[in-house]
Amino acid sequence: MDMELTLRAIGFVRTGKTEKFDARHQPLETEAECNELELVEGDGMREAVRDLEGFSRIWLVWWFHRNSGWRPLVLPPRGPAQRRGVFATRSPHRPNPLGLTAVKLLGVRPGRLLLGPCDLVEGTPVLDIKPYIPAYDAFPGESAGWMDAVDAASRVPPAFEVRLSVVAEEQAAWLAVTWGVDFRGRMVELLGRDPTLHRTRRIVRRGGRMEIGCGAWRGVFEVEGSVVRVVELRVGYPRRFLNDPARPETPDRAAQLAFLERWPACGVEG
Repeated sequence: MDMELTLRAIGFVRTGKTEKFDARHQPLETEAECNELELVEGDGMREAVRDLEGFSRIWLVWWFHRNSGWRPLVLPPRGPAQRRGVFATRSPHRPNPLGLTAVKLLGVRPGRLLLGPCDLVEGTPVLDIKPYIPAYDAFPGESAGWMDAVDAASRVPPAFEVRLSVVAEEQAAWLAVTWGVDFRGRMVELLGRDPTLHRTRRIVRRGGRMEIGCGAWRGVFEVEGSVVRVVELRVGYPRRFLNDPARPETPDRAAQLAFLERWPACGVEG
């Protein structure tokens, strides 16, 4: 039986994370981070969040608004390069692209909620809010299928030592200081765990070297034994895209153009 359901957003998340790379697959609770859920005006939303004060955590039910279509078998970003049934993963490519996140509630303000670390990109539509109740919502002793092995492996120290060349360090420091763009930590984390080819982790081979996609940027690296050496950083978009006024939404566009003025050989074809 076909059934059409109508959903509407009750608010939109404001994180400043415009790239999926910037939003971890799970929130990192140790980071000091403050985000906002901007509630839609009217429809009793201000009254609807009454009494949320006192809950330290809430569930957000949200929509993967950047995704279209779905796949029955997906390649999770964590663990070995093995496809798994989509319902055994938290992949965004689902029949109904719904997401679920338990996030810290830092405060309730008129028309908005203050949130802790979360895995959502800027503008994600939220469909519902539910209070997190530890007595009912936490089952720490239960098994997590194939994820148990992945989590056990993640507790082992990284298998690879990641080193940045002098050029890569100079490029990264310039981006951080001049443009506030700094993806070193996430790049080092991913490469330290597993620098092998992986579509979801955006690790590919180009010529004789490897590349990892870091949002709007790329890291070019080599692997020798247990050492990963990041040779240089590159922009992620062709110059013709960056110079195209019809593409003003290109992430870090101004920073990439300035980067190419300083390091003209670090562009991409296309």
